[in-house]
Amino acid sequence: MSLATVTPEVAVVSDSAATPAAPVLLEVTGLSARYGKVAALTGATLKLRAGQIVTVIGPNGAGKSTLLNAMMGALPAGAAASGRISFQGGDVSQMDVEERVARGLSLVPEKRELFTTMSVEDNLLLGAYKRRRNGESGYLDQQDFVYALFPRLKERRRQAAGTLSGGERQMLAVGRALMAKPQVLMLDEPSLGLAPLVTKEILGIVSQLRSTGVTTLLVEQNARAALQIADYAYVLEMGEIACEGPAATLAADPRIVESYLGVARH
Repeated sequence: MSLATVTPEVAVVSDSAATPAAPVLLEVTGLSARYGKVAALTGATLKLRAGQIVTVIGPNGAGKSTLLNAMMGALPAGAAASGRISFQGGDVSQMDVEERVARGLSLVPEKRELFTTMSVEDNLLLGAYKRRRNGESGYLDQQDFVYALFPRLKERRRQAAGTLSGGERQMLAVGRALMAKPQVLMLDEPSLGLAPLVTKEILGIVSQLRSTGVTTLLVEQNARAALQIADYAYVLEMGEIACEGPAATLAADPRIVESYLGVARH
């Protein structure tokens, strides 16, 4: 069922309703992406305010991962993107991935992409590589913070990443991204393949990051869980933003409930 006809008063809320005191940190305007002749994303526009958790939900194949990869400049060879990505008031649309990381953007991809033969600690150190190369004397200052968030990583710091459980690998992927000291953390399906209790733990930690000042963009198939921890939400359908609003408002909308939360309307 398409949500394109969701009434504006329910699904689209004015900017002032979403944390009015917080400045816009990242703004995407008219972002489109193509794989050859196939359009995967069409004119996506969204905002992240400082300190928020913003979630993007939608069905499989809607273009959620493409959205994150385009924002990060990490689309595969042969793909093309257009539109404007503004971060802290500056246009980063033409920057490569490393430049965007240096500016304060980090992405935890769906497949996590860990170095499985390397230790947990070495994977974390790689997350700080860009800061080290830029000559930052305190480039490891996030390590204690990461270990405090994920005590199991500290316990397994000498263990090869490939021997970790699925939940521990996800913790490591998030921890590695945090080593870059990002201002915006983008998470692509962090609960994918995880048991419900592990999913709850991971998303609980994501929620905790709000208090540390990290702004989070969460792409998540588990719409119910995502809406529970998010401040603001967008629904992506067939490559287009179908509706948006405060997460609590969307979670209570009957059409969102029926389409994504697994509860039929009566």
